[in-house]
Amino acid sequence: MTFSALVVEKDEDSGKTSAAIQQISLDDLPEGEVTVAVEYTTVNYKDGLCMGPGAGLVRNYPHVPGIDFAGTVETSSDGRYKPGDKVVLTGWRVGEAHWGGYAQKARVRADWLVPLPEGLDTRRAMAVGTAGLTAMLAIMALEDHGLTPGADPVLVTGASGGVGSVAIAVLAQLGYKVAAVTGRPETGDYLRDLGATQIVPREDLTEVTKKPLEGEQWAGCIDAVAGAMLGRVLKQMKYGASVAAIGLAGGAAIEGALITPFILRGVKLLGIDSVRQPYSRRVEAWKRIALHLPMDKLEAMIQPAVLADLPGLGRDILDGNVKGRIVVDVNG
Repeated sequence: MTFSALVVEKDEDSGKTSAAIQQISLDDLPEGEVTVAVEYTTVNYKDGLCMGPGAGLVRNYPHVPGIDFAGTVETSSDGRYKPGDKVVLTGWRVGEAHWGGYAQKARVRADWLVPLPEGLDTRRAMAVGTAGLTAMLAIMALEDHGLTPGADPVLVTGASGGVGSVAIAVLAQLGYKVAAVTGRPETGDYLRDLGATQIVPREDLTEVTKKPLEGEQWAGCIDAVAGAMLGRVLKQMKYGASVAAIGLAGGAAIEGALITPFILRGVKLLGIDSVRQPYSRRVEAWKRIALHLPMDKLEAMIQPAVLADLPGLGRDILDGNVKGRIVVDVNG
């Protein structure tokens, strides 16, 4: 029995990679306790990297990318899962070190899976995906450090991307005011429809300034960009506020002195890594997503695709040309 998969191969002589739809079999899949009939997957920034040179993310070729997927258990040697169970997987280097969701079947370790919570089907679970899970983990971390709805807005950078889109929708549903940062003015209506009450042009937060601190504006921040923007945002946080940092698209360096704002304003910088979260935290986050993410907003984020679309979509996401969440029907 064979099935379709997007396989990335590397030419040993030139070092160049290529991605194409191939037919593979169950015998080709890596080891794991659970085999899943994949129904939906999505496209994340890391997927774009893995479909290209990989930037060190992919070490062994051939390789099947796809850092998350949702589907139905076909076989399981682990008592926690039985055939017919709906499951979702994010993180644990699936799609990087271990073959991932860009195939009609996947074999993984049982510990990496989470039962699909009530209120989500597999398509909507991938509209959430790793990006949406990361957004919820960021919100939970901010609330763990005292964030509550109030008069001051929560800032979301990289707002039109997957993390930003879900973060805005959930924050708005929970009663927060949301300021959305974007470099694409044409996405303003989309962001307002998700629940943003304020649109902040990206250039307002990337202009170089020598001021050690600026006026206090933001009750909290979910930052998916880092780099110069994060350095500027930190100067504008309210006293005692927290920033949940989840991405490095703008670079890893932060400009600014340690004494400001961390000491003078008590600002906290929280790193959010969705890859290796405890099972209980992942289950809690998925349940909260099912409870608090408005389904009409979730549907508005979805950009449908099929396996054959993936190589081009990988380039699009690396170029910043993707809005919302690309949901890939692997059987379409």
